Amino acid sequence: MKIDETIEWRVSEDLVPYEEARAFMEERAAAVHAGTAPECIWLLEHPPLFTAGTSSDPAELFNPSGFPVYDAGRGGRYTYHGPGQRVGYLMLNLDRRGRDVRRLVHSLEGWIIASLAELGVEAHRAEGRIGIWVGEGAAEAKIAALGIRIKRWVTLHGFSINVAPDLSHFGGIVPCGISEFGVTSLQALGKEIAITCVDDVLKQCFPSFLRDLSHTCKVS
Repeated sequence: MKIDETIEWRVSEDLVPYEEARAFMEERAAAVHAGTAPECIWLLEHPPLFTAGTSSDPAELFNPSGFPVYDAGRGGRYTYHGPGQRVGYLMLNLDRRGRDVRRLVHSLEGWIIASLAELGVEAHRAEGRIGIWVGEGAAEAKIAALGIRIKRWVTLHGFSINVAPDLSHFGGIVPCGISEFGVTSLQALGKEIAITCVDDVLKQCFPSFLRDLSHTCKVS
């Protein structure tokens, strides 16, 4: 399956302020809904910050470094973003690709797992826990987070993959409300991989994501 050339891919080399990214997503999502702009995948990095989802609990925010905290408007709880983390924002038209939110999340998880496999990392879903995980037992840790918002059947927000961020920054929150497990990165797993290589693999595996998203069978 080839890359859908109707989708615009944006890659930002410089750190993108969160408010700028959110404003772009809102504007592009409205234009996608109106049919005046193409769907978009935006790959970027943010400066250090925390975002709060609609289920965030203030007791899970410690923030000793005083990083800015933004209301994201997406589902989920507190998430950290910062340099060394590849963030992917998706502005996709589910009127075109199927109004199935559960399938969207499942397909997004599959895309990340497949991309990590191409990078030599075996990752998995964990029942009852959001995100993408590596390792087993006491060594199990989260390597990627997901958070989606849907507005008039156009997606906003997306995912983040920990490539080589400062993992100590995650200590400012209870990541996604899960305190029993740690957070890891490709670098912490011994994979010194450039973010541009992560981008290449994400794009390589993207057609499978679209195929899974458009599949009509129920997710088991």
